Amino acid sequence: MPFFPVSFEELIDRFAALPGIGRKSAQRLAFHVLAMPEGEAEAFAETILTARRSVHTCPVCQNLTDGEVCPVCADERRDRSVICVVAEPRDVASLERSREYRGVYHVLHGVLSPMSHVGPDDIRVAELVKRVAAGGVEEVIMATNPDTEGDATAMYIARLLKPFEVKVTRLAYGIPVGSNLEFTDDATLARALEGRREL
Repeated sequence: MPFFPVSFEELIDRFAALPGIGRKSAQRLAFHVLAMPEGEAEAFAETILTARRSVHTCPVCQNLTDGEVCPVCADERRDRSVICVVAEPRDVASLERSREYRGVYHVLHGVLSPMSHVGPDDIRVAELVKRVAAGGVEEVIMATNPDTEGDATAMYIARLLKPFEVKVTRLAYGIPVGSNLEFTDDATLARALEGRREL
């Protein structure tokens, strides 16, 4: 027997379907939405619909935008000879927070994953190849996650780009700043040793 009205249970189910939201968090969010003043709740719902209608992928880099092109592609100060390839739009935000990278991006919208039936045609690889083939690109930085799918995607793209004679690099992975060697796992230590550089 349900504890709540059907429409409220449906709202909980909608929140619970979001990534990273468990049943308890979904319930808290649903109670919060129900407690909002009606105007605020309507504005919240309208914001979701507006974002859904207006946000699309940038025709250049495949990042999310509500304009003709995304802000990075529109910025004339960015170095277009370097493309950083990431799996998801949220990865662009992470790299931008570092304030170190001044090149442009390419968002794949996923990684190769045979177990999940995700192949090259399911992610934005063809668009990247087209960009590199157009010329002017000197380096492609593979910034996919350091896991099996991320590494496989990076290797696949590196092989595809080989005929264009561009430098394909991979982000260095290793020990986080401020951590202790004692608590670092074996795989991270191995990567840190492989990626060592001269001082």
